[in-house]
Amino acid sequence: MTFSIVAHDPQTGELGIAVQSKFLSVGAVVPWAKAGVGAIATQSWANTSYGPHGLDLLAQGMNAREALGVLTAADDLREERQLGIIAPTGKPATFTGSRCFPWAGGLTGEHYACQGNILVGKETVQAIAHTFEETTGMLCDRLLAALAAGQAAGGDSRGQQSAALLVVREHGGYGGFNDRFIDLRVDDHPTPIAELQRILQLHKLYLFPTAPKDIQPIDHTIAQELQHYLTLSGDYHGSPHGLYDDATRNALRAFTGRENLEGRWFEDARIDRVVLDFLRQQTRA
Repeated sequence: MTFSIVAHDPQTGELGIAVQSKFLSVGAVVPWAKAGVGAIATQSWANTSYGPHGLDLLAQGMNAREALGVLTAADDLREERQLGIIAPTGKPATFTGSRCFPWAGGLTGEHYACQGNILVGKETVQAIAHTFEETTGMLCDRLLAALAAGQAAGGDSRGQQSAALLVVREHGGYGGFNDRFIDLRVDDHPTPIAELQRILQLHKLYLFPTAPKDIQPIDHTIAQELQHYLTLSGDYHGSPHGLYDDATRNALRAFTGRENLEGRWFEDARIDRVVLDFLRQQTRA
């Protein structure tokens, strides 16, 4: 009743997993990953020890196929399990036990393994594989595009309930203190993949750094626009004269801080285009 993809981005070094299931809080069970080591999806009567144990095996130097073999060989119920493993180097691996409920199976490609059980048909994993291969951009976006394609191709025969996205990179977590670059879960929702895509956009808004291409100088036109929208937000109380003075700067700082966008703040006369767009949207609503 679950389908997933584990993948690696050789350009950034990121490792990630995306998963959907007709199961409550699938993100608490299926995805396991460690930066520089690997990513594992354990499902179909999931053996959650596969996650930490498998990552230990990869860290010791085993490749994905070797680690999968060790995990399943020690498990008397392996024929009821399903598993996908990828490491930063070497071929990924997928395993589907003979007693998994049909349709069940998996596919691997150069930088991914996808698998599913209790699916409408094989078209789900085929769509996941094809979409991941054909989609460009960040790993998180490719993973969710692949997951959405799998659902569109039939998905879980029992329906939808929860979904999760986990992407790791070294020092990628909040404040750089851990490797959990993106760790998002939708535990119970009628359309969990769509909801996960919405939350990912919020994650990018609040936690991604400013891109150099998005930095804009605050000229007369932008300053006047800021004064207009900041008046609507209740932060600015002057006239829209088009000068980026202390009153305007303080109003923008107040808005940015209140909306948890302080990571995109500039003390000088510059603004992140993402902040400007967000201000426009919030005050037009």
